[in-house]
Amino acid sequence: MLEAVDLESFARELIQCRLCPRLVAWREGVAGKRRAFREEAYWARPVPGSGDPRARILLFGLAPGAHGANRTGRPFTGDASGAFLYPLLYQAGLASKPESLPGDDLRLHGVYLTAAVRCAPPDNRPTPEELRTCARWTEVELSLLPELRVFLALGHIAHQALLAHLGLRKRDFPFAHGRVYPLEDGRYLVDSYHVSRQNTQTGRLTREMFLEVLLLARRLAGL
Repeated sequence: MLEAVDLESFARELIQCRLCPRLVAWREGVAGKRRAFREEAYWARPVPGSGDPRARILLFGLAPGAHGANRTGRPFTGDASGAFLYPLLYQAGLASKPESLPGDDLRLHGVYLTAAVRCAPPDNRPTPEELRTCARWTEVELSLLPELRVFLALGHIAHQALLAHLGLRKRDFPFAHGRVYPLEDGRYLVDSYHVSRQNTQTGRLTREMFLEVLLLARRLAGL
């Protein structure tokens, strides 16, 4: 395990992971439990990241949605989070089309999408142990993206996972939507509220707010 030399070999290794029994049981057990998708075959495995291998911006989320990426096998695809995210990536000039569908020809420009945990967790709440276990995959995946310049954390848990990856102290980098932290190596950490249904439907995160963050990340990345 963890011998990947490129993103394709990384994905092949990742999808075989069964290190977290609780997550394995959940990701495989939710298929057929939502009427709209009852006849669909779920991906039900760890979800590899997706995007431009020469990405300068990393969008780093929490975990796959049980009936979104856990169903489709692509980050932020098949649920309300993706319906919010992809049109704004397109509007910001970072995606070739405003919708993500499994097997389509979508291309991301300068952006790579992944998450702190690669399997759908119950109630969208991974345990600290599960986050630590999945951090080994983050270490490898991000090492295969050498041109990253902006780490865009979607939500507080993703923010903390990135701090751990970057070796930064939590007390020095509190989470706040729209906050920009210049890092010592010339890169940036940028925070946003997560694009979850809970945030977008309540107005905590609006389309205008998130587009502003994406355009900021694009400027900082030099795209």
